[in-house]
Amino acid sequence: MKVQIDSGRCQGHGRCYTLAPGLFEEDDEGYGRVARDGAVPAGEEDAARLAAANCPERAVDLGEGA
Repeated sequence: MKVQIDSGRCQGHGRCYTLAPGLFEEDDEGYGRVARDGAVPAGEEDAARLAAANCPERAVDLGEGA
């Protein structure tokens, strides 16, 4: 599974990096960004799904068998 953030939809609520800090981080302006290469390590899949489900703008996308 991989995660990505659509920067055009992100409004900087921060739920992604609050709920899944190992997968997302905050940029200098408070917007979310994907940490590392976006690959979700084993055991972090539920956190990725939680972050995607709680993004008000649906800016977090899951891929590859999400």
